[in-house]
Amino acid sequence: MQSPLFTYGEQQSQERYAIQNPQLLRVALNGSDDVLARKGAMVAFQGLVDFDGEYQSPNQRRRGQVTGESLELMRCSGQGTVYLANLAQYIHIVDVDRDGMTVDSSFVLALDSGLHTEILAVDSEYGISGSGKYQLNITGQGKVALMTSGQPLMLSVTPEKYVNVDADAVVAWSTQLRVQMQAQTQSTSITRRRGNTGEGWELSFLGQGFALVQPSEVMPPQNAQIGGGLRGQFGADGQNRNNAWS
Repeated sequence: MQSPLFTYGEQQSQERYAIQNPQLLRVALNGSDDVLARKGAMVAFQGLVDFDGEYQSPNQRRRGQVTGESLELMRCSGQGTVYLANLAQYIHIVDVDRDGMTVDSSFVLALDSGLHTEILAVDSEYGISGSGKYQLNITGQGKVALMTSGQPLMLSVTPEKYVNVDADAVVAWSTQLRVQMQAQTQSTSITRRRGNTGEGWELSFLGQGFALVQPSEVMPPQNAQIGGGLRGQFGADGQNRNNAWS
C-alpha cells in the first residue's frame, strides 16, 4: 500500500507533551504522573491506558452550574501514549509557573494533574461581549495545552507598553496583569457597541506578562459561549477586581 498519507506518521519525541501536527497533541504517560484531558478529546492511544471521569465535588459542580465556567475533565493514567484533539483546533503548550495563568476553560485541552484550578469572578454592572463572566485561574508548576481557532498572537505586556485586546478574541493572560475595560463608544449608552464600526468592548492589560489572542471572534472551541459577556468588578478608575470564587 502506498499513499502520501504515510507522511503523516507518528512524530517521536522524548517530551511528555509533543505536538504531532498543529492540531494534534501527543502525551506520554509513565505510570505515575496522570494527565487531565478534556472529556471526549482522545482520538487514539497506545499501551495500557485507563480513562476515568475526573471527580467533581458537589461544591465544584455547584460552582460550575452557577458560573457557567466549568472544565469537564477525564483522567488519563497508566503507561502508554495518548493522542488528543478537539475539532481540529490549533494546539499550543504553555509552561505554567508560580505567577499563574487566567484562561477561559473553553480553550483548555489538557493539563498536568498537579496543577491547581480555581474559578475567578470578573463582575461588573456592564456586560462585555466575548469571554464569560467567570474565568479559570491555573496555578502551580506544570504544563497546559491550549486550543485556538487559527494560529494565535502572543502579545508582550510591559509597564511601558500596555495592550488592548478585543474581548471576543482574547484566550488567556498572565494572572498578575491588571485588567481594565474600555469601550470608546460614540454613544451616550455604554452598553452599545462603538458606533457603526462593529467593534465592541476591549480589555486593556497593564503590568508585566502576556496576553494571548486568537484570530477569530466567531469560531471558539467546542462548548464555548459566543458573546456571553465578560463581567468584571471595575472601580472608578476602570481597574478590574479579580476575586477568587469562595
